[in-house]
Amino acid sequence: MTASIPSLFSKLLPTLITIALSAAGGGIATLLGIPASWMVGGVIAVTAGAMLGLPIGMPDRLRDVAFLLIGMSMGASVAPDSLSLIASWPVSIAALALELVIIIAATGWMLARVFKLDAGTAYLSSFPGHLSFVMGIASSGVGDARQIVIIQVIRILMLTIAVPIGTIFLPIDHFPAPVATDFLSIWQLLALAAVCTVVGLVFLRLKIPAGFVLGAMAAATAAKLGGLYTEAIPAPLVLITFILTGALIGSRFAGIGRREFITAAKGGVIATAMTVGIVTIIAWGVSLIVDMPYGQIWLGLAPGALEGMGALGIALGYDTAFIAAHHVIRLLMLSFAIPAVVVLIRRREAAAIAAQK
Repeated sequence: MTASIPSLFSKLLPTLITIALSAAGGGIATLLGIPASWMVGGVIAVTAGAMLGLPIGMPDRLRDVAFLLIGMSMGASVAPDSLSLIASWPVSIAALALELVIIIAATGWMLARVFKLDAGTAYLSSFPGHLSFVMGIASSGVGDARQIVIIQVIRILMLTIAVPIGTIFLPIDHFPAPVATDFLSIWQLLALAAVCTVVGLVFLRLKIPAGFVLGAMAAATAAKLGGLYTEAIPAPLVLITFILTGALIGSRFAGIGRREFITAAKGGVIATAMTVGIVTIIAWGVSLIVDMPYGQIWLGLAPGALEGMGALGIALGYDTAFIAAHHVIRLLMLSFAIPAVVVLIRRREAAAIAAQK
């Protein structure tokens, strides 16, 4: 019996360290006055811990809890007038399609030409999102899976950190989240969580990208717009959501050695910088046409992880319905674009082999 206690502790240790680092990093970022501090500080602290070789990890069940809380919080934060703003979305959706073409073409070309990556690795690394789909294709023999995952995780990390810090130095609108006075009771929370869990599992069963997050958000949004509740998520639970999100994003660097990270980091940083520049310019163009905060448009077009961008939307006071809708559309576009590009890569490789013969 006594021998099982150290064994249980050793299994829990990576999770405990990850959560503690995220909470400590979030607390320090809060003291420094960084926007979205509890999430951004957590991401930085957990990533640093992973790079230093600390045991970092998020078990699948805790990851699902984080996804559930993110989806619930996004749904509860949807602005009541979100549906009335849908008429202005076609402009930003068209900009999203244009942006994806430019990002994939420009960053894929750069990684192939400058860093001499093979076409499969270069272009799979350039896709702005749908990481699980990308890694599934990479594992089938297209490109170098390890380099692809490092470059993709660097993109997620940099985008998550860049947006809140950018609000300090750049003229990006930052709206404090509305101060709530009425909060969901424990029984309301449990009922909402149960419904969100069921819908999230259905979305996963249907193989919808980011299914648990989107399912939970869909259920929470429908319940709110349907008038089943008007109260806000309690502040302590929102804080826990940000800490878990920071831990989740940072833990993606677990198992990546420093040497391997440095090898792929240069290309990842430059590719992400190019992506940020493209998003910034296109979001600025959209902001001249539609009457929305520039920062909200930027988050909707930014190719970061849905859970990270959604949590940032909550922290910065933006309309999470707009942000989530555009990320879903981006994932749908990539679902068609990724196989098409892979087919082109395969044909080019086959033509090159035939030419050598």
